[in-house]
Amino acid sequence: MHKPQPCQTALDAFMAHKAEIDTQLARLQILSREHFNLGPDNIHWGHVGDLARYAELLRQISDAAFQEGEHSRHDSEDR
Repeated sequence: MHKPQPCQTALDAFMAHKAEIDTQLARLQILSREHFNLGPDNIHWGHVGDLARYAELLRQISDAAFQEGEHSRHDSEDR
């Protein structure tokens, strides 16, 4: 995790976190293209569970970023 430095601005911190996210996404894309380093004959139900967990964690992040799912803003809250 990135710790703020004494003279660091909010923009600096934002850009540092963005760079960290970009790096993680790029690594995940490569791993996905490589089928998570698994051959079709090696896949078992444990791998299915692992991928389901990854998908769930990414869904939570996506929902938060796009204000969807449990992070959605309901019309009834605006009244």
